[in-house]
Amino acid sequence: MGHESSKDLPDTDTTTNSEGGSTRFSRMKQKLHFHNKDHHPHPHLRRIFRRLSVSRRNGSSSSSSSSSTSALKLVSPEDFAGIALLTLISADMQFKDRWLACVSLGEQTFRTHISHQTHKPVWNSEKKLLLEKNGPHLARISVFETNRVSKNKLVGYCEIDLLEFLAQDSDSDFEAFELFDPASAGKVVGRISLSCSVEDPIETEKNFARRILGIVDYNEDGQLSFSEFSDLIKAFGNQVADNKKEELFKVADKNGDGVVSMDELAELLAIQQENEPLINCCPVCGEALEVSDKLNTLVHLSLCFDEGTGNQVMTGGFLTDKQASYGWMLKLSEWAHFSSYDVGLNSGSSASHILVFDRKKKRLVEELIDKKIVLSMRAIYQSRIGLGLMDKGAKEILQSISEKQGREMNTIESARDIPKFVKFFKDQINLAEIKYPLEHFKTFNEFFIRELKPGARPIASVEHDDVAICAADCRLMAFKSVEDSLRFWIKGRKFSIQGLLGNEIYSSAYADGTVVIFRLAPQDYHRFHSPVSGTIDKFVKIPGCLYTVNPIAVNSKYCNVFTENKREVSIISTAHYGKVAFVAIGATMVGSITFSKKAGDHVKKGDELGYFSFGGSTVICVFEKDVIKIDEDLLANSARSLETLVTVGMNLGVATRNKQKLVCQNR
Repeated sequence: MGHESSKDLPDTDTTTNSEGGSTRFSRMKQKLHFHNKDHHPHPHLRRIFRRLSVSRRNGSSSSSSSSSTSALKLVSPEDFAGIALLTLISADMQFKDRWLACVSLGEQTFRTHISHQTHKPVWNSEKKLLLEKNGPHLARISVFETNRVSKNKLVGYCEIDLLEFLAQDSDSDFEAFELFDPASAGKVVGRISLSCSVEDPIETEKNFARRILGIVDYNEDGQLSFSEFSDLIKAFGNQVADNKKEELFKVADKNGDGVVSMDELAELLAIQQENEPLINCCPVCGEALEVSDKLNTLVHLSLCFDEGTGNQVMTGGFLTDKQASYGWMLKLSEWAHFSSYDVGLNSGSSASHILVFDRKKKRLVEELIDKKIVLSMRAIYQSRIGLGLMDKGAKEILQSISEKQGREMNTIESARDIPKFVKFFKDQINLAEIKYPLEHFKTFNEFFIRELKPGARPIASVEHDDVAICAADCRLMAFKSVEDSLRFWIKGRKFSIQGLLGNEIYSSAYADGTVVIFRLAPQDYHRFHSPVSGTIDKFVKIPGCLYTVNPIAVNSKYCNVFTENKREVSIISTAHYGKVAFVAIGATMVGSITFSKKAGDHVKKGDELGYFSFGGSTVICVFEKDVIKIDEDLLANSARSLETLVTVGMNLGVATRNKQKLVCQNR
């Protein structure tokens, strides 16, 4: 019989090689891509799991002594919604080409293979995805044409709430969704068919058992001999289990035929996971596993061993669909160290791309910046040569450029740039939200300081003044203390809150206060709003230069963007937060900061305070120490040096002090 050959393998398969390891076991490790000191397989898998674990660790209050445990907590049983099997089946496009599709969920993006030249590509590509009730579940499906030499072009996309999709009743095995043109709101460019189902936990365990049996089953007879079973136990990294593998083999071999079948192995793993788990580390990526946590062990192993059901498995390891579409050019640039994709500080300061986390859609997005501008900013702000230029008149040059650009943006001719600007930022500007049609704006600057329709930015907890809100459509960083902001984000040599606010405004109450940075990009709605309710005490203008507020400059150790730039500081006296310092900071191409309120005015949270003219710009709010509890997701992202994409009115945090006590302090 087939299994007899497993038991009677030649002795040479179990002999020790010159490096002291089993030849057969070495082959098994190679098939598993088992992690050891000399081999670092699946870097993307390891990065994904590490990123998930770090984000939860930074968002928790666990002490350092328990960090190793909290690092492995991927999902709680209460939040677990299942492991979804998503399959991108095919599409119907308007013209022939070679197509690829991507699916983005949270901080992961996967891509299909490239189709043949056709207007009806077929992929049948699938991927298992972890779904959480309170986690990312809005998947973006993007379809790219790939016949271009320089880069692939995004042709159409759709967004699907996977939890809603799975909850609906349908007799069909798949569903078709319209693909929308990213450059033209509402324009349909094709349809994509997909299926999605939640994998049964028992089936997950069987699939896992089937997968590892297939790898360790050297003679491919569908069963494990004792020697094969022994190698498997060894790969699990559990010394206790390794010492009693004979006993475990007898427990698994229910029918006593001397081999362990797939069903017998699945049953053994399920029983042992409940009582005395066998698996201490993942055989694929080498990550240590929390043996007492059956759910996360099952999730980890299922995703790590994802081989689908025979269809094309999507390629992972990407952070955004744009990155996934680059193909060979991305591999070349990473090999040559011209760019670096990762989450955190390097994605803004030293890399050629900026990644931010979209709070509403719970996924990573790539900020659009002209490559020539990125290169020039890096040359100026990330080098000693650039610092020398600053000392030799570059500040005055930036001032002159900003003033000239500001004048040009106020001319009638500048209105011709509006359609090109909107096209460049495609789906990042929602034309349906703008109060007036594009034809209404007579200059580019009129469009830049555009108003939105009433209700376009709902205010969180509008009747509760003890809930603070986001002050702008922006990329946000939030820190409990000034020290945290210096550790994770602001790298200038001499940054201080006193330097930011100026001597006239500064008080010791702000010394170790909470800092929130709202960075506006050119494509954003450029009016800023009050994050709190209160009365405006005063305004103080502080002259300065006009460095860019891009992270490339903010993260530079050679200059101090926030304390050297032109800015205007206002103080808002509140009942819940004491005196809140609101700092509007000018930047390159922003020659004008306009406040629409004056000293003595009372403002409700969400009221417009003013606007920036053309360019990127920043608002910084400084709260007194221990008066606000910032939302955990904002703090967790910021601790990873990752900006969060937010809009006006989103929840920022809640007051922590007694209202009456603060009223007395403000008198």
